[in-house]
Amino acid sequence: MTHDATTPILSLRGVELRFVQPVDLAGRIANLLGAGLKTQVVHAVAGVDLDVMPGEVIGIVGESGCGKSTLGRIVSGILPPSAGELRYRGKPVQGLPGPERRAYELGVQMIFQDPYASLNPRMRVREIIGEAPVAHKLVAARDKADYVAGLMRQVGLDPGYAQRYPHQFSGGQRQRIGIARALALKPSVIVCDEAVAALDVSIQAQVLNLFERLRGELDLTYLFISHNLSVVSHISDRVAIMYLGRVVELAPTDEIFQRANHPYTQALLKELPTLTPGRRAYRPIKGELPSPLDPPTGCAFHPRCPQAMSRCKTERPLLRAIAPGHVSACHLNDEGAAPASASG
Repeated sequence: MTHDATTPILSLRGVELRFVQPVDLAGRIANLLGAGLKTQVVHAVAGVDLDVMPGEVIGIVGESGCGKSTLGRIVSGILPPSAGELRYRGKPVQGLPGPERRAYELGVQMIFQDPYASLNPRMRVREIIGEAPVAHKLVAARDKADYVAGLMRQVGLDPGYAQRYPHQFSGGQRQRIGIARALALKPSVIVCDEAVAALDVSIQAQVLNLFERLRGELDLTYLFISHNLSVVSHISDRVAIMYLGRVVELAPTDEIFQRANHPYTQALLKELPTLTPGRRAYRPIKGELPSPLDPPTGCAFHPRCPQAMSRCKTERPLLRAIAPGHVSACHLNDEGAAPASASG
């Protein structure tokens, strides 16, 4: 089945996810005594617009707690959005009929950050990889062993290890098992949630090279989630920078590294290690990521931004095009003075 390459394979419009913790019975009793407890609402994802084209890799980057992993779980169907719309191949996911809904659920798979916690320790590798394709009738039960062996070879594992348990593998091998499990359902899109963060640097490079090879062989689309811009730079076509549940900048990877616009993106780039000899003053981003329980008014980054203006405290900036394919949410662009460059 062919699909229009000009139609986004995934499209998000105003996607939000709120976790609501109502006041429990003890809290309601305490309120009778004047405690003043209120329902707590966490805005994990606070309105994301994003188009993902077939075959491309989009990196999602931000500090821990910015909502990037939650966004990945929404895209993969693990968590339903509280508001907004998610489209798969041009059609709203929420209203898909049975067969098309199943195609979406099989077509978008996820690889998780912890390569051990995401694997059932009581199941052998043959079952971990082969259970789902047999259950969904993609493969006959009699062909499972051969199918699993082929997948293991594809991700660089010896099929002779298929009878082993996850604890008998190294971290890098376990992540390859997770990749094989995702590939087993023949997906079009894979959400990689910090897929190399728990691995040694040398193993990270091997797994990233594996992702690149599989992308070419299987025509895969990746949503690559990471807190590390340097890792994302090796694999992504475009990079989306997230802060407190929102995308604050989106551009091609080279554009992000050469002409970063948003002060938060610039701060992330300044933290990257360099090979330039000599002493270097390390200046971490000031302050802590605000709590999604009580986000700041206006621009969420303004309490930590060295270029914040009075307007930033009251008015939230919207994503606006500042160059072809490059959008950013910063009031400095409206004032006629772009934020200082990352090298400045």
